[in-house]
Amino acid sequence: MSSDHIRAGRLTADRSATIASYLASMDADRWIAEADLRVDMAHLLMLARQEIVDQVSALKVMKELIHLYREGLPESVFDTSHEDIHAGIEGHLIDVVGLDAGGRLHIGRSRNDEVATCIRLRLREELCGLLSEINHLRGVFLSRAGAETETVMPGFTHLQHAQPTTLAHWMLSYESAFSRDFGRVQDALLRISSCPLGAAAFAATGYPLDREMTAALLGFDEPHPNSMDAVAGRDFALEAISACSILMTAISRICEELILWSSSFVAFVNLNDAYCSTSSIMPQKKNPDTAEIMRGKTGTVTGAFVAAQEIAKGLPMSYNRDLQELTPHLWTAISATRDSVVLLAGMIETATFNYERMREEAGKGFSTATDLADFLVREYNLPFRLAHHIIGRAVRSGSITLETLEAAAKEMGDLSLIDLGLDEPTVTAALDPQASVAMRNIPGGPAPDATKQRLTVAAANLTTDQTWTNNQEEHFKTAEKTLLTQAEELINHDI
Repeated sequence: MSSDHIRAGRLTADRSATIASYLASMDADRWIAEADLRVDMAHLLMLARQEIVDQVSALKVMKELIHLYREGLPESVFDTSHEDIHAGIEGHLIDVVGLDAGGRLHIGRSRNDEVATCIRLRLREELCGLLSEINHLRGVFLSRAGAETETVMPGFTHLQHAQPTTLAHWMLSYESAFSRDFGRVQDALLRISSCPLGAAAFAATGYPLDREMTAALLGFDEPHPNSMDAVAGRDFALEAISACSILMTAISRICEELILWSSSFVAFVNLNDAYCSTSSIMPQKKNPDTAEIMRGKTGTVTGAFVAAQEIAKGLPMSYNRDLQELTPHLWTAISATRDSVVLLAGMIETATFNYERMREEAGKGFSTATDLADFLVREYNLPFRLAHHIIGRAVRSGSITLETLEAAAKEMGDLSLIDLGLDEPTVTAALDPQASVAMRNIPGGPAPDATKQRLTVAAANLTTDQTWTNNQEEHFKTAEKTLLTQAEELINHDI
């Protein structure tokens, strides 16, 4: 087991393997190990520039940091005797370049501001990746919706046939939801733009650190404005997990529909075999397992949010070790969400829909009854509630025909719809699902023209969001290149 360079001064009692494992955060720290090297480089460049660390020591340490960055970290830095990756890397540096040089890297900082910076650094990369994946998912929905503007299908409320709509309208409803999810993740990304590095344990430091320099080298907009909040705040993580939980809720809803739609009872969709499994005993089965697991992952992500919030809720300022338990929930939520978004895009892109079944069901359950009521209002100036009652009584009789409508009208007030001009062809036309959809041509409606207008707007919005995401990714990549360039210059004595 590696030596513990941090405990060696104040503490003497040896830890058992159980205690070391219990206190260690190495599993979660693998997420931030590479980010920690970048934070170390930025901090060391600043210490050298400020002449807090001499050039010879800085050169020795930077050479090894760059080597680790390029070649990867040895497994020894993840030894649980170190507690965390920050101590593991520092211990490795001391072992390689000696205490006199390696022991200077931690000047002016604590593991508290170090880990807060590493988490933000890695999280923003994950959120950028998630934004790109959400955009791809939205693009899949828009592409498929563009080909389905006249594909009539039943719409449901309370899982009952309600009114006809189109497959494009259904797809756009989810694209609309996922566009809001983009906005929530985007907001979460914007709120991790300040750099905690330099906050030290919580009360900053007496060394003349250039926090603006390290913030810029790491691609942050500014140093975090309060050193206590910098190390203690985890609301940025809660916000990210919350955004993931809301996104997964939308994913779970569409998975629920796809699961129902793929059943033999409904038979609206045939999911690609790659996203399905079969039974170990029933050879005829094709089960929508990916959608089911995805629906289950929603519970995992929501559980991660609840657990993280419970960990954070009772902590006094500033740093408390409890926060170590929060971080794994962040990575669990991010990982499950990103995987789900990618898989859902593929599942929608490869699905085939049963148009005949959709058309067959579109007019069932008296789903065009509202259109007939609206017709009576428009053509004969009846109060809507009276028309509603007439249609309702006809439905109660078991059918909507000229005969049942006439009987219902007379029951409601000795009214003759036939005398007003209603005939059987008119009733049939008013109840046609295709006509029902075509009539709903206001913004946001399912009519083909309204849907095409929405497709144009949604496509433009998606392009804007894709450009924004690409710019963010490019900004972070540029910062990383600048950091590495300056690290190389330090090695070449060009400080």
